[in-house]
Amino acid sequence: MIGPSDKTGGGDGLAREGADAKAVAWLRREAGSMRGPLRRTAAFTVLAAVATVAQAWFLAVLLAGFVFPRPVAHPPWVHLAEFLLAALVRACAVMAARHTSGQASLTALSALRMRLVHRIQALDPLTLRAHASGDAMTRLVDGVEACGPYLARYVPQASAAAIMPLVLGLWIFRADWIAGLVLAFSAPLIPVFMVLVGQSAERAAHERFAQLRRLGSTFIEALSNLTALRALGAAERVADSLDADGETYRRLTLEVLRVAFLSSLVLEFFTTVSIAVVAVLIGFRLLAHALPFRDGLFVLLLAPEFYLPLRALGSLRHARLEAVAAAASLRVIDQEAETRRPEGGRAAPKGAPALALQDVTFVRDGQAILRKCSCRIRPGQVTALVGATGAGKSTILQLLCGFARPQEGRITVDGVDLSLFDGAQWRGCIAWIPQQPYVFAGSARHNLALAGPVAEEVLAQALADSGFDRVVARWPAGLDTELGEHGVGLSGGELQRLGLARAWLRQEATVWLFDEATAHLDDAAARRVEAHVRQGAQDRTVLLVAHRMQVAEQADWVIVLDSGAVIEEGPPRDLARRGGAYRALLEAERV
Repeated sequence: MIGPSDKTGGGDGLAREGADAKAVAWLRREAGSMRGPLRRTAAFTVLAAVATVAQAWFLAVLLAGFVFPRPVAHPPWVHLAEFLLAALVRACAVMAARHTSGQASLTALSALRMRLVHRIQALDPLTLRAHASGDAMTRLVDGVEACGPYLARYVPQASAAAIMPLVLGLWIFRADWIAGLVLAFSAPLIPVFMVLVGQSAERAAHERFAQLRRLGSTFIEALSNLTALRALGAAERVADSLDADGETYRRLTLEVLRVAFLSSLVLEFFTTVSIAVVAVLIGFRLLAHALPFRDGLFVLLLAPEFYLPLRALGSLRHARLEAVAAAASLRVIDQEAETRRPEGGRAAPKGAPALALQDVTFVRDGQAILRKCSCRIRPGQVTALVGATGAGKSTILQLLCGFARPQEGRITVDGVDLSLFDGAQWRGCIAWIPQQPYVFAGSARHNLALAGPVAEEVLAQALADSGFDRVVARWPAGLDTELGEHGVGLSGGELQRLGLARAWLRQEATVWLFDEATAHLDDAAARRVEAHVRQGAQDRTVLLVAHRMQVAEQADWVIVLDSGAVIEEGPPRDLARRGGAYRALLEAERV
């Protein structure tokens, strides 16, 4: 998992700048989906700017008529009506622009969240396991929400900050070129100071979002494993850690807000000084009768409006910083999804296929799990995979399921590279039992028929073959008994029987991949399962990961793994006579 970093050294600063640039590009791409609404927002902004000019002009004419009464073509109430009409048009244009950008941002955020959920669903399970569930939830909820103000307010305001000063500046230059020069020279200074003041906020924004991810991940994991924490006596210690993380998050949030308020203060100071300079210049020129009162008042009324979009953009800078910090994390999901196995390709084979690993190397977290591993799994027989813990047995099953792709070598199905098959169709041919079958919160019937409804007689037969019918018989509500998430209330053997029942329900599966399918069963139940596997292997391809050597002794073919490589394979009796690694495993179990 790509975890948050607290380093702020030179190298990390450069890396963060590069990540920020990519995050900004990613955000702009997301904002590109709002191109149509943003154009309409820009049109409304232009209308609001024109209305602002008209509003200031009519007000200046109206006030000039009261201060210096003289015969005019129109009575004062006409100018008052024009002023009110311009104000109404401006208000409607501003509201329309906000409504358009707001609705567009909601649509964009909804599409973004759904796309990221689909990206996560499309990730290989081995890649997905690298992300803590709490971290992924924080990204999808808080991370996407952090992009909301950027799309809804910052992007439209950036457009307004470019349009409004340009339109107003043209009219100000027309009325008084000296005031126009002052505004033209002072306006670029505001973004410069905004960037300078906001540099320290970038680090705080990144640290804040990293701390939020850490806090969310720790909280979700602690909540999900509260029973284990209680049993280990670690619940209070984890609670103290959450308190400390929460306090750190509060401190970082206040630091971001402190810098944001400081930035707003600096912007207000410079805009106030600039407006004051314009007012002083206009005042002296009015005293010298070098400027008409109406034009001077018109410029003074437009000067605050000239800086208003820039000030508003500066006050939203923290929204941009938070969005960039979130985007730096969200875009990782897109990157990982681009390397996933694409769905679509050859149709899965109809009958039991021959499987083969050819010089397969698989590396995870920098560690080689499989090294030049080669073996064949033949149809119509039971193949057992044995070896010490960590030899790579479960990884082979996961690669055969298509959950990940090897970095070197290839996996073939009837001589065809597995990557060429449609992933969904291929997994539809597999009945897979992991070491710990997952149980969803819901009824036992729902957990058994995850792929869809099944006939009652088929369900009853699967329950009997797995021995899960004896478990169900003890429940007053039978199959309608509600099971807790992760199988709370079920023993290890009951969970394994549930997993076996799921596998037996997949009657169309031509490949059985079982990871220690009988590890938690008693001898009698294990023998019944082995007999069922033997019968089913006649028209299927069966691979069993066996920690109990009794299971391997009943197989047709045994593959011995050591440190991610095949060191022995053959019929179990022949291997036992050779006195090699298989024989050593047998003797170790007897001892």
